[in-house]
Amino acid sequence: MSAPISVQLYSVRDALAADRPGTLARLRELGFTQVEPFGFANGPDALHADLEAAGLGVSSGHTSLVDADADAALDAAALLGIPVAIEPAVRDVWTDADEVKRVAARLNDLAAQAAGRGLKVGYHNHWWEFEPLGEGTAYDLFVSELAPEVVLEVDTYWATVGGQDAPELLRRLGDRVGFLHVKDGSLSEDPTEQLPVGSGKVPVADILAAAPGAVRVLEFDAYAGDLFEGLAEGLAFVTKTEGDRA
Repeated sequence: MSAPISVQLYSVRDALAADRPGTLARLRELGFTQVEPFGFANGPDALHADLEAAGLGVSSGHTSLVDADADAALDAAALLGIPVAIEPAVRDVWTDADEVKRVAARLNDLAAQAAGRGLKVGYHNHWWEFEPLGEGTAYDLFVSELAPEVVLEVDTYWATVGGQDAPELLRRLGDRVGFLHVKDGSLSEDPTEQLPVGSGKVPVADILAAAPGAVRVLEFDAYAGDLFEGLAEGLAFVTKTEGDRA
């Protein structure tokens, strides 16, 4: 059985701001059954109602944890039925080993807090975590410091931009990876050069094969075309690729 496919709602943030119920309904019509909300600690009751009305489940969610009011975020995750609350980004620490260890320690503490609510916490990377540090990269040190309970969401596009062989990275991390951000493009740090999954330079099929059990989360940070058409194209590509491999 193929791993679930979700969509990061940040992809359609402008449409959500204009008409959240309609946007969620449109994603459901495209074939998505799960979503990954962002910033969900703000107004979780209304979001919960809109998700239920659209018939959408939640795979996971992005919310600031490391330098934020984590209790409020975790309470919101519990209300929304989000099983894994994921820190979306920590910047400006990845050249300092002590700071990397601090972030890992904070997530370890949060994992214990989350467990009391029946939840987990995770971390989502960009390219800056792959700065050389010590005998490897800052990300290597970070993962080595994390408790096994902390879930990794590997953004395979940004990892590739950061110089990683994403399939090899996933094989090395193994079952610590619970989620993949699946996206494509030119491999520039400029997010406006992202493209529908399957039409860029990212080895998407190899990435999916390297982490067969991880939830696939489609995302655009930005896209010059129609976002819904781009997401539909990506969903079709992933679905076909998974079906061909089955």
